[in-house]
Amino acid sequence: MSTYSTRREILKLTPLLALAPFAVPSIQEKLLQKGLGFSDAASEFAFGAGRRAETFPNSSLTPLENFPYNTYDVREPKIDFANWTLTVEGEVQRPGEYTLAQIQALPRHSQNVRHVCIEGWSVVGSFGGARLGDFLDLVGANPAARFVEVTCHDDYYTSYDMESCRHPQTLLCYEMYGRPLDPGHGAPLRIHIPVKLGYKSAKYLLSLRVTPVLRAQRGFWEDQGYSWYGGI
Repeated sequence: MSTYSTRREILKLTPLLALAPFAVPSIQEKLLQKGLGFSDAASEFAFGAGRRAETFPNSSLTPLENFPYNTYDVREPKIDFANWTLTVEGEVQRPGEYTLAQIQALPRHSQNVRHVCIEGWSVVGSFGGARLGDFLDLVGANPAARFVEVTCHDDYYTSYDMESCRHPQTLLCYEMYGRPLDPGHGAPLRIHIPVKLGYKSAKYLLSLRVTPVLRAQRGFWEDQGYSWYGGI
């Protein structure tokens, strides 16, 4: 399918979406879900390792103190930082508990990229950490597995397609602006994906599961009607 064909299919759906607010609730829900499905399909089709988020010089960075804290529940969930580990499970050769030191031992990457919130604001921030793809290699993720699911200490959860996880700009982020993450920004470890909307960059990581099939609960916001793919 060409990109033109994908866009054409979305345009064919537009009149239906325009009628959605006036439809009875059961039909309205089906129309909106169909629209989200087409949107996700188009985003995934256009995505690829060659598509990179724009990077910026240090002079363009938003000052750290002006980078908003944004949480769905609590800013600082209770975490035992001294004994924190990331639980890895599912289709991996080496499941278990991984310390922050083991993640920091992987090659470090830093990038100045734009963080875009679905609420309408965006900032240019500096993020540092290990590539999620390198970590998936470390734990021996099954190459045939299609998805990664994560849970967080504040009970947040979300999931990703494997291609997005292995994108070179997708980080297991433990630093911002060259400093360890502070609690409000997701300490001790978060995912940061600059090619997706901010709600896909899960904070306060607790567990990571590699799987061939997604669970029924795909993401906190996604289960309430947000786009699962969340691409920008």
